[in-house]
Amino acid sequence: MPSIGFVLPHWAFWSSLVIFPLIAWAMVARTRDRPDDGKANLFLAYLFWLTAGFLGMHRFYLKSLWGLVYLPLFVVVIYGGHLFSQAREELSKARQDVEFATRTIDRSKAAAGRGDAAAQRRLADSEPKLVAARTAYGHAAAQIDRANLVMRIAAGVSLVLLLIDAVLLPGMVRRARATEPAPVISAVEPHLVEDPPPEIPGIAGSVARAIDTLVRVLGELVAYWAVLAVFAYYFEVIGRYVFNSPTNWVHESTFLMFGMQYMIAGAYAYRGESHVRVDLIYSQLSARGKAVCDLIGSMFFFIFIGTLAWTGWIFAADAVHGGEVSFTEWGIQYWPVKLTLPVGAALLLLQGIARVIKDIHTVQTATVKPIGA
Repeated sequence: MPSIGFVLPHWAFWSSLVIFPLIAWAMVARTRDRPDDGKANLFLAYLFWLTAGFLGMHRFYLKSLWGLVYLPLFVVVIYGGHLFSQAREELSKARQDVEFATRTIDRSKAAAGRGDAAAQRRLADSEPKLVAARTAYGHAAAQIDRANLVMRIAAGVSLVLLLIDAVLLPGMVRRARATEPAPVISAVEPHLVEDPPPEIPGIAGSVARAIDTLVRVLGELVAYWAVLAVFAYYFEVIGRYVFNSPTNWVHESTFLMFGMQYMIAGAYAYRGESHVRVDLIYSQLSARGKAVCDLIGSMFFFIFIGTLAWTGWIFAADAVHGGEVSFTEWGIQYWPVKLTLPVGAALLLLQGIARVIKDIHTVQTATVKPIGA
């Protein structure tokens, strides 16, 4: 069985961080205003086909028992991998035996030429061992070839079936939707509805709304990196424990990805007031009181953000100028990761400006409750 990608090209990693969120965001946008009827979905069918088609999951999703055809093929691949692992260990041992016997024979011949009687006996003992080791080596190599042939045949048949199903999936989904009964929904849980931003007139309001839109879009895009991480770890588990082909990039790529997500999505969390806040007094204030409190606190906020932006820019500039890469075997570029430090700080700064605009508007327009009301 060929290796499943021990090394991921750097361009594939960086491009996936851009392309995957855009595709996912576009697909979600298309169905955002479309009610979900709970029936078979073509996107989910292709998703199962792509990620677990070798198990027939796309067929099972569409309630087709033809998915059982994939299971024995998968078992054959697993069995072939087991035979391959055993044969590889035997091959390694036989190679060591051949090398050891060869060295012993060479040294014994040299010593026997000098009249060493013990060397003559070692030579007589080592020659049959060399023949046996070479026989074992040939047998192990033949076993590896047979195991590879078994896995390639089973994998090839599975691939042909998957390609056929890729063409048949749209029709299969249509038939499944036509025969599936409508789901019975007993209760619908409420979902989060974002409060609309205040209608602030003038240029200040336009600036605040533009910043809100920018931060919201970027936050939603980088949120899809979490889905990408799920696919990456799924790939690693299947590759490592099923096909005996571990990677050297999944773990490093995901923690770098989550670090960049943390920086870029900080402004998104601040926009939705999702950061931790100790509000023993704040929660008891009126809308105007909260706005005044936010305006006072914004002075400390901008000092922190300015420090973060300055130090982050220094780290990023050093990484860019030095072409910094990781110390691992993968050697991924670090400078794009460190660039998210000043980028995240800039987004927080912009969102802080939008928050100040909203707070000033609240202070100017909020009604004061009469005493005792």
